[in-house]
Amino acid sequence: MVVLKPRTATPELVINTLKGSWSLAQQTPENFTMLVVYRGLHCPICKNYLRELSRLADDFSAKGVNIITLSSDTQERAQLASTEWEIENLTMGYGLTVEQSQAWGLHRSAGRGVTSIGIEEPTEFTEPGLYLVRPDGTLYWSNINTMPFARPHYSLFVLIDSSKKNSTLVIRVLLFLFLRRLIKWLHRLILGHRCLLIPTRYCAE
Repeated sequence: MVVLKPRTATPELVINTLKGSWSLAQQTPENFTMLVVYRGLHCPICKNYLRELSRLADDFSAKGVNIITLSSDTQERAQLASTEWEIENLTMGYGLTVEQSQAWGLHRSAGRGVTSIGIEEPTEFTEPGLYLVRPDGTLYWSNINTMPFARPHYSLFVLIDSSKKNSTLVIRVLLFLFLRRLIKWLHRLILGHRCLLIPTRYCAE
């Protein structure tokens, strides 16, 4: 599996979006290009995650951050997500290939039928990831997931400023928040399976 390293060049990325063709090499942000990879239309957690991003899009723009969201969904499913999730202000990429996913170190999962919101999962799809890429095309920060849970919260990314004086502090705070959310999720998971973790006689009560 590919592991991208900070301060090294990111892979080439050219992808179709609902607004036309998009190329990472052609991006000229003041500070960063943010790539947000989501599972697809079938994912209710992705819906909430991208709606929050949509709400903060102007804040990111003011901080010199260009945003693209992308998935391995088809154009039709990407259009449905854009419309039904009310996130038309985001650039929605679609058709992320297996090769592109592998080049960026992303995980892939097999579909398992209909989700909780009644939408069929694709036969195979790319799992979430988030990247901050500098204007020179090198990687600044990334987060890779195997599931839609415990993804970084967007609100602290808007602390990024053009002087970069606070960048170290921002990353530390983001890491702290991510770990706190992960611990909370694991705590809920453990409570949900407590009978597997404590003596049987207590579970029977």
